[in-house]
Amino acid sequence: MRLQDSPFHASPLDEWLPVAELGALVDLPILTAPPVSLPQAWGQHVGGRKWRQIEAFVEQVRLRPRESLVEWCAGKGHLARTLARRHAIDVTALEWQPTLCDEGRGLAQRQGVAVEMCQLDVLASPLAAPLTAQTHIVALHACGDLHVRLLENASETGSPVTLAPCCYHRTRDEVYRPLSRRARELCAAHRLAFSREDLAMSVQETVTAPGGVRRSRERASAWRLGFDDLQRQVRGIDTYLPLPSLAYGRMPEDFTGFCQWAAQQKGLSLPLGVDWAGFEEAGWQRQARVKRLELVRHLFRRPLEVWLALDRMMLLMESGFDAELGIFCDRALTPRNLLLRAARPGDRFIASA
Repeated sequence: MRLQDSPFHASPLDEWLPVAELGALVDLPILTAPPVSLPQAWGQHVGGRKWRQIEAFVEQVRLRPRESLVEWCAGKGHLARTLARRHAIDVTALEWQPTLCDEGRGLAQRQGVAVEMCQLDVLASPLAAPLTAQTHIVALHACGDLHVRLLENASETGSPVTLAPCCYHRTRDEVYRPLSRRARELCAAHRLAFSREDLAMSVQETVTAPGGVRRSRERASAWRLGFDDLQRQVRGIDTYLPLPSLAYGRMPEDFTGFCQWAAQQKGLSLPLGVDWAGFEEAGWQRQARVKRLELVRHLFRRPLEVWLALDRMMLLMESGFDAELGIFCDRALTPRNLLLRAARPGDRFIASA
């Protein structure tokens, strides 16, 4: 568990891999901000961890004179309402799901906050919303193509950006398409190509999950591997048989029930006299081996995430922005704690209200 959470700390792999060098590459600056405790009433209807993320993020949003604020992929507009109160200005929140817009609109009205919920598909081209060099776009954990579209729009309009990216693998492209000219050149020179599965590795962390959730995930993984051994024997075919996902709340109570569910999903008839305990134990043993093998992958998880974030920063810098990339909150609050801040050279930032 220690090596999973801190792969660069006293790793036994440093005899074979450049652990120290990889650790240095991901040692990004911590973005400082004045310690401010926002009124707890502002966090009504927001989950505790999400509210603490919003508190940390809000203090990194530095407005310039005459700028307006737009939240990208706003959901119910929790961030937008906090920014509207913090900076005492109107905020526009863009969200494509009408039910979330309605709920966000109701929250803003009941709390008396100047937020306009705007139903909009941000992936539409051209974007049906006026963005200018005076429109500061913010997004906390916008996924994949959604935050890429944000950056592409900002590079065209000159809009300042404060972005915490997330879920780089949620993209239409089967193979990663670098955003910046510099990244494209590097990928071409070194023949680098990243699949969606490769990109998903950059966000495969569960440091914020409660202990019970972690244990449930480990059990589900062991049961899937145990069933894999069983299905290979039943089918007489030594190949993996993928199973559909199953919510943790719907997991059967025991390994036998899980295998019966899995067999039904794949149209298999299980024989009588299955050694359920033996196959379950085999699954736990395989899971332990997989966890050890994944320690190597974990070394490259954060470097890949930083590389992807730097590609986004370079896109904006090549478009004439001043940009910085750093850490806006502790990893224990969210492992997606990278923040990209960028603006065209010009007026000085103004302090929060």
